[in-house]
Amino acid sequence: MLTVRIGNTKMARRQNYRRVLQCVLMLVPAVIFITVILQKYNNLFTAEWTPALSEGSAESGQTKTLSKQSAGPCSPQRECPEHHFSFFIQSGAASVVAPKICVENNLVLGAVKNNAGHGINVVIINGKTGEVINTGHFNMYSGDVKPLIELLKSIEKGAIVLMASYDDPSSKLTEDARKLIAELGSSMVQSLNFRDNWVFVGGKGAMVKSSFEKHLKNDNAKNKYQNWPELIELQGCIPKYLE
Repeated sequence: MLTVRIGNTKMARRQNYRRVLQCVLMLVPAVIFITVILQKYNNLFTAEWTPALSEGSAESGQTKTLSKQSAGPCSPQRECPEHHFSFFIQSGAASVVAPKICVENNLVLGAVKNNAGHGINVVIINGKTGEVINTGHFNMYSGDVKPLIELLKSIEKGAIVLMASYDDPSSKLTEDARKLIAELGSSMVQSLNFRDNWVFVGGKGAMVKSSFEKHLKNDNAKNKYQNWPELIELQGCIPKYLE
């Protein structure tokens, strides 16, 4: 009788294990299904709510950052106060990624437009209307600085000038060229060296040094791209030229 009872107990335990295992196997697909559904609705909620928060917080300031969904190559897009132009500048990355310059949320210089190149990239706009007057790029490693000097000398009073480096902006940059750029409001062009990254916005007839300027030195101990520093960006609102 004792042997039979032990055998019955073992069989009962096995049956219980099987029932538990069956319940677990039935619950696992249900849990996975519920998890997927929750993630789906959570992502939809986040996608719809984030732009609304961005738009709501932007309305409290004079300068607004617009939704990145419509930004295209000029990201993030911006709105500026009356009598100002928005701009976005990104320097080149090493000798691989070309720089880009945007004015009023429109790309005016970059790889997409096939008008960017190694050296110093320049965009000149009318300080009253925002119309693009000229664009160019000048190779400061193996090129000639004279075309850059001629362009700088031709800039008329009231024009706004935007510049971005790509690869090497300084090897052929003479003292005369540096002086002409300094007259546009640059305070960092005199210290620009081999493969430094640099972005700048100034104007012809500027009476003070521009606050729209960044300079990142080429330093092998700190460089992100081995022999080149990390790319840099600059954005803001430029006041129109008002006589």
